[in-house]
Amino acid sequence: MSRDEKRAGVALASIFALRMLGLFLILPVFAIHAQSIPGGDDLTLVGIALGAYGLTQAMFQIPFGMASDAFGRKRVIVFGLLLFAAGSGVAALAPDVWWTIFGRVLQGAGAISAAVTALASDLTREQHRTKVMAMIGSSIGLVFALSLVAAPALYAAIGMSGLFWMTAVLAVAAIGLVTHVVPPAPPLPPGPKPPFRDVLLDTQLLRLNFGIFTLHMVQMAMFVVVPGLLVRYGGLPLASHWKIYLPVVLASFVLMVPAIILAEKRNKVRPVFILAISLLLATLLVMWSGSANFTVVAGGLLSFFVAFNILEAMLPSMISRIAPPRAKGAALGIYNTTQALGLFIGGAMGGWLVKNFDAGAVFLCGAVMAALWLVTAATMPPVPVRRAVATPPSAHGILETKS
Repeated sequence: MSRDEKRAGVALASIFALRMLGLFLILPVFAIHAQSIPGGDDLTLVGIALGAYGLTQAMFQIPFGMASDAFGRKRVIVFGLLLFAAGSGVAALAPDVWWTIFGRVLQGAGAISAAVTALASDLTREQHRTKVMAMIGSSIGLVFALSLVAAPALYAAIGMSGLFWMTAVLAVAAIGLVTHVVPPAPPLPPGPKPPFRDVLLDTQLLRLNFGIFTLHMVQMAMFVVVPGLLVRYGGLPLASHWKIYLPVVLASFVLMVPAIILAEKRNKVRPVFILAISLLLATLLVMWSGSANFTVVAGGLLSFFVAFNILEAMLPSMISRIAPPRAKGAALGIYNTTQALGLFIGGAMGGWLVKNFDAGAVFLCGAVMAALWLVTAATMPPVPVRRAVATPPSAHGILETKS
C-alpha cells in the first residue's frame, strides 16, 4: 500500500470509529436503562429505539451515495455528520422513549456510510481494497469492544443523556478528520453514468445486498436479547458484561486475519466467503438450541464475531469490484440502505420475538435468514478481479486498472 492509501485507510477508519463509538455506547445499556423512562417497559418500543437509526439510514443512504457521485464525497460526509450530531442532541434531551426514537431517527438521517466507503474505494487500488475495508471493519469492531467495556461505567457516571452528548462531540471530531486528514479524492472517471435501475437490479449486487441485510439484522436482534441472557444465566451484572465481550471481540480479530489473508493473497475470496456464512449459520443454530446455557451463549458470541468481522470486511470490497466506476456511490448507497434496513428490522423483530416467544426464537429466525443467504451466495458467479497495469502511482497513489 502507498503512503496515501495507508493515510486514507487510517483516517476513514477513524471517522467510522468515532461515529460508531457513539452508537455502540448506547447498545449495551439502553435496554436496561429504558425500564426507568416512560414507555420503556414495552420491549417492542425498546427494539424500535435501538433500530430506528437504521430506518432513516435506509431512507437516505441512496440519496447520499448519489449526491457523493455528483457533488463530492467530503461535502456529503460533513453534512451527514452534522445531522448525526443534531440527532444525538435530541436524544440527550429526550424525556421518554418516543423522543429517544425521534433522536435516533435524526441520527440515522446522517447516512454517510456509502459516501465514506465510496471515498475509501476511490483512494485505494483494488488489490488493497479489502485491506482498507478490513481496517474500517476492524476499527468498528474495536470501538464495539471498547464501548462494551466503557458503556456501563460511563452510564453510571454521566447517564444516558451524557452518552448521547458524547456521541455529538465525537461526530464533530470526525468532521475535523474529514476536512484536515483524509486525502483529496481523485476525479471521477469520465463517461456517462449507468441508469440507476441497472445498478439497483444487478443480480450480483442484489445477492451481496441481501447478505449485508441479513448480517446486520441478526446482529441487532441478538443484542436485544444477549444482555438479558448474560444476566439471567451467567449471573453477570451489566457492569461486568465487558468480561465476556472484550475477550470475545479481540479474539475474533485474531481469528479473522488468516481468513482475510487467504482470501486476498491466495485468491480464495469465494471459499472464504461461503465458509464465513456457514459459520454464521452454525453459530445461530447452536445458540438457538442452547440459549439457556451461559457457556453456549459466550462461545456463540465468539464464533459470531469471527464470521461477522470476515463478512463485514469482504462485502463492501466485493460491491466495489462489481459496481460500475461512475455509479460506485449509488451502488454503495443501495448496499448501505439494505444494511440499515437490517438494523431497523433486526431491532424491531428481536424485541417482538422475545416479547411474544423467547430468546431462542430470535436465534432461530436469524438462522433461517442465514440459510437463505448461504443458498444465494453458493449460486453466485465469481466476483471479477481487476488487476493493475500501470506501474507509477498517481498523485493519490491510485493505479489505472482494467478487467
